[in-house]
Amino acid sequence: MAVCAALLCAAAVPALADPGASASGGASASSDIVVKRGDRGSAVRSIQHQLGIPEDGVFGPQTERAVKRFQRRHDLVPDGIVGPLTRGALGLKPFSARSLRRTGGHSARVPAVLRRIAECESGGNPRAISPGGTYRGKYQFSRETWHNLGGSGDPADAPEWLQDRLALKLYRQSGTSPWPNCGG
Repeated sequence: MAVCAALLCAAAVPALADPGASASGGASASSDIVVKRGDRGSAVRSIQHQLGIPEDGVFGPQTERAVKRFQRRHDLVPDGIVGPLTRGALGLKPFSARSLRRTGGHSARVPAVLRRIAECESGGNPRAISPGGTYRGKYQFSRETWHNLGGSGDPADAPEWLQDRLALKLYRQSGTSPWPNCGG
């Protein structure tokens, strides 16, 4: 039952700031829209315009490289993710949810309930870390739960597809109860 208790506490916190948020573009709250590779829409076009690159509205490898270059030049963590700090440094106002479509390759296979949980827990940021460091990654896993699900290392360093896979495993075991603030 200790495993069950750990599973129930896996992601019991709302979306929290990346501890490096003072220096990175990571999410600082669930209301902040984080723009990253695979996203599409007018938010991406605005970012591309500010970066001076072709404005196709698709956050692909070229946009990610340009964002990282911009972040390095502005003493931000070069993670390639446009969170509140990077957006502000670009001189852009907060994005609305309607200005963005999440179309990253595997996201269509992630159930809608998990997409909603991830958005609530971390703004969809697979690198998010709670201020105390207890909850990590897109679904804010505790390290214990991550390891109990078969993960190794730090959930926030794991590929997004693996975070999705283990969140689905947890969801199939326990429903939305591991995410009491975001699962309902």
